[in-house]
Amino acid sequence: MSTTTQCPQCNTRFKVSQEQLDAHQGLVRCGRCQAVFNAAEHLQDDQPTPQLDLPIGPEETRQTSAEAVYEELDFSRMDTAHIKTPGKKTGGAEPATLAQQITFAEDLNATFPEPVKKTPRWPWAVGCLLLLIALLLQAAYFFRVELAANLPGLKPALTAYCELLQCTVPLPQKADLMSIESSDLEADPAQPNVIILNALLHNRAFYAQAYPNLELTLTDTQDKALARRTFRPAEYLRQGENEKQGLAANRELSVKLNLDTTDLKPSGYRLFLFYQQ
Repeated sequence: MSTTTQCPQCNTRFKVSQEQLDAHQGLVRCGRCQAVFNAAEHLQDDQPTPQLDLPIGPEETRQTSAEAVYEELDFSRMDTAHIKTPGKKTGGAEPATLAQQITFAEDLNATFPEPVKKTPRWPWAVGCLLLLIALLLQAAYFFRVELAANLPGLKPALTAYCELLQCTVPLPQKADLMSIESSDLEADPAQPNVIILNALLHNRAFYAQAYPNLELTLTDTQDKALARRTFRPAEYLRQGENEKQGLAANRELSVKLNLDTTDLKPSGYRLFLFYQQ
């Protein structure tokens, strides 16, 4: 059994059945003014408006004006996302079909899409932190000598780190900051074939440095090399001096070596210092 309901906003009447009203709790939306109302509360007599008495023509010849013939209600095409509040009017072109003009709603709450879930940022933060740690560890390995020299408080930690990597933290070896302040070669009065080399080394760095190697070349009167020898720190350091501690910052070291020059008879010498790479 069908009955007639009337839109309270534009007074347009439509045919509805009791089953349709029960299925959707009486809520309808007017296709003309888009107002949502309860059809059960606005029932009219069985005389519909003249528009509903017009003959239904073929689909391709139906009018799209205000006097267009309305199709039978199609509940399978309800669009609850487009329900509008009662009394609110919409502009634009007039609808073409009844399915586009009247939509029944199951409830008055609009359906909103769920918010897009954002990708958590903590994995990126953890990855960046791990990369930063790896970079710092690499820098500590390659610059361990400079770090230990300029920041002595870090040397125990660097030493422990190198034990894991099976490396060492040697003393700096900056030859340009290590110099021979003075040197001389003299004969030993007590031993005719022995000469004495005296040299004064100076560490001009503000940190301790490793002891350098000394290269001595004996020359004749024409400055030609007669003999050459390299002395390592263990050979010229006095007893009790610790080679591993190096020459302290801005300190000097006096070196004295007795050399046997039998049959050489040198008249001059050259003395250099260097670090073995």
